[in-house]
Amino acid sequence: MKYLIVGLGNIGSKYENTRHNVGFMAVDKIAASKGASFETGRYADIALIKHKGRSIYLIKPSTYMNLSGKAVRHWLTELKIEIENCLVIVDDLALPLETLRMRKKGSDAGHNGLKNIQDLLQTQKYPRLRVGIGDDFSKGKQIDFVLGEFNENEKAALPSILEKIEEMTLSFCTIGIDRTMNQYNS
Repeated sequence: MKYLIVGLGNIGSKYENTRHNVGFMAVDKIAASKGASFETGRYADIALIKHKGRSIYLIKPSTYMNLSGKAVRHWLTELKIEIENCLVIVDDLALPLETLRMRKKGSDAGHNGLKNIQDLLQTQKYPRLRVGIGDDFSKGKQIDFVLGEFNENEKAALPSILEKIEEMTLSFCTIGIDRTMNQYNS
């Protein structure tokens, strides 16, 4: 069985530790814990890990957030992976920090990365893991918040959040989305 795990984020050191890059942080964590490293590929950096007989490809699109669909579509096709075996890890303003929600499908909820994926795959029916980043910003400051770095309290919570994302991702690849959602969604 093959899986594609997509961590959404923006390339470049300017965005490295921002809330919008929590998807990149998540796949970096998974790769590091499995001793894998990323190589530059078409539209994305890619790493391969093995887990319980599964081949799990981790990608970080190099297209910037708003064009993430190009990388997702390319690697699904290139690796011949079914869309239900693709999990997109994405930041979500609508969820409080430390809240994680896995879904089989859904709207883009105003997230430009998800919108582009939906447009290029021509469906909303693909699994995603929504990572709560909170919404502690004043009116008109949403972009600054999303593209801002985590504060000290949030940084302290990040290791356990990333650990839980890794657990949920590996669970998705082994026991499936339904059982994973039942076990982990709060």
